Amino acid sequence: MFAAEAFENLLEINLETDPLAPSLFKSMDPTIILPLLEARYGRSIRAGTTLLFLDEIQAAPALLAGLRYFYEKMPELHVIAAGSLLDFSLEEHQFSMPVGRIEYLHLGPMDFEEFLLAHDRAALKDFLETYALGTEVPEAIHAELMRLVRRFLIVGGMPASVAASNAPGGLRESEAVRQSLLSTYREDFSKYGKRVDSRRIEKVFAKIPLLAGRKFKYSNVDREDRSRELSRALEMLCMARVASRVRHSAANGLPLGAEADDRRFKALFMDVGLLCRSCGLSVLDLEGDEDVMLVNSGAVCEQFIGQHLLHAGEPYAQPELYCWMREKRQSNAEVDYVIAVGGRVVPVEVKAGRTGSLKGLHVFLREKRRDFALRFNSDVPSLLDARTSLADGENRPFRLLSLPLYMVLQAPRLCLAACPS
Repeated sequence: MFAAEAFENLLEINLETDPLAPSLFKSMDPTIILPLLEARYGRSIRAGTTLLFLDEIQAAPALLAGLRYFYEKMPELHVIAAGSLLDFSLEEHQFSMPVGRIEYLHLGPMDFEEFLLAHDRAALKDFLETYALGTEVPEAIHAELMRLVRRFLIVGGMPASVAASNAPGGLRESEAVRQSLLSTYREDFSKYGKRVDSRRIEKVFAKIPLLAGRKFKYSNVDREDRSRELSRALEMLCMARVASRVRHSAANGLPLGAEADDRRFKALFMDVGLLCRSCGLSVLDLEGDEDVMLVNSGAVCEQFIGQHLLHAGEPYAQPELYCWMREKRQSNAEVDYVIAVGGRVVPVEVKAGRTGSLKGLHVFLREKRRDFALRFNSDVPSLLDARTSLADGENRPFRLLSLPLYMVLQAPRLCLAACPS
């Protein structure tokens, strides 16, 4: 679709389904390669008007290094490569990456507003993008958006699942797609049995959805296994973007990563729909259920918000997300996420219902001497001036912005409106 809009023609080469294709790139010289491609595929390639798309590039990893010569010798030719990060993470490559020659873009699952577009609800997306604080959200609009949030929690943001769900009765078809995606990942693990313990990777892969929203402890994966080996398996999954660590940050200031602790973290799964399916939840369990957001004590909603915040930055920026965990004897406290908005550290709490305890948020605001917080829940938007309510010390005034789950992508804009720097 992008090529049709921006180029006269597209040459797509799938390096996995066409295993002989890498032989055409052997010279690494684009002036030699392009005539060979034209002869092999019967297509004309013209710099500036042709998009060369190399799909499944993990099937020929040395070719990734060779792209530097396209940049250096034929920079006017547009080239896009895509492939499975899982293969790059688990395979040992023997080539030098072309630093400075390739622009990397990080792609997450479809977000909720893209999900609206996929369901022909562009008017609802426009409503979210133009919403201003203080404006009443009609109950009919709120109810419809919350219905679509519940649908997103089931379907998720994987494009094939979203496409399947669009058909009449498509929820069950999309469930089959999600199960197939999970099975494909598991089958990929077995290909690397000689390099890593694929059973250990599969064990961690299966446990992450069950541990969503909780501090990640290796003992909860397998009490009999070694933490170091389980940590290595988790690292492989994170490198492949199958999972993401949400590290604790002391959050005394920006950047949040400067005070991050690699030993204390939560783990996000790649997608909320796959999380639900991995937990064994079917459409029969979830369809039409008003309490789908309460599954796993609200961890499904925390995953929903987390995957959106993780990919909220520019696509060229490394996706990162942080939380806050205070661990003191008989006085633990946690904040689901901490983010940076307009030079300000903002604590974020996620509640599946309309209400819920904010003790951890209050502890954070008092200890860090902050005066603004963000809460996501299932209620309509509100902005309140409040005070922390802790019995064991001085309480502080703060402003609490509460947003419905469906406004997660609008949160940075609305935070700035609610509490300008």
